Amino acid sequence: MRYFFLLLLSVFSTQITNSQIYEVGLFVGGSNVIADVGATDYISPNQLAIGGVFKWNRSPRHAFRFSVLFSNLEGVDEKSDDPRREQRNFNFKNNIIELSTGMEFTFFDFDQHDIALKGTPYLYSGISVANHENFYFNAMGETISENSNSWAWAIPMVLGYKLLVSPHLVLSAEVGARYTFTDNLDGSAPDSNEFQQFSFGNTNSNDWYVFSGITLTYTFGQKPCYCNF
Repeated sequence: MRYFFLLLLSVFSTQITNSQIYEVGLFVGGSNVIADVGATDYISPNQLAIGGVFKWNRSPRHAFRFSVLFSNLEGVDEKSDDPRREQRNFNFKNNIIELSTGMEFTFFDFDQHDIALKGTPYLYSGISVANHENFYFNAMGETISENSNSWAWAIPMVLGYKLLVSPHLVLSAEVGARYTFTDNLDGSAPDSNEFQQFSFGNTNSNDWYVFSGITLTYTFGQKPCYCNF
């Protein structure tokens, strides 16, 4: 019984130690939208995107991640390669605030306390939700606000590379596409039934948006044990 108690105490102590390695930092980059208005390039940032990131490192290979990002999505038909969109010449801007949480996986062990560490690619996915403005295009091609906002759920798919630049600083570069469950980031599917006659575009294809940029985070907490008992 005494050995069993010591074993439980050791496991509990390890979990506490592991839970004290955190990262907090800033994201700066750009955004672009892939929808029924504007260009359809997958990585083509045209508006500033900024925000904050928090990570809870549970092992050298994975971390729980939470972020808050702000941007103004922009779509401009004039910049599209589609002649029909160029002729239509619609354009819009839509302010969004995104909350995202999920898990980040590294391709190789990433122990922030290993001074010999160079860097590693990583993947991130989870669930995101973005608050956006509702609007539609009238017969003149003008954007008309619906004076309301909606929440759009999305699945983030992020690929990046991070590098330990000092004992407490991690620099990352990433590109992250978000597949949303809405078709109204671009005003092509009005939220209110009152304006459904102004719908247009491919109703079978939801909108995407992409964040590309760099993240600089500060690590703090006790050195992890990462032991297996």
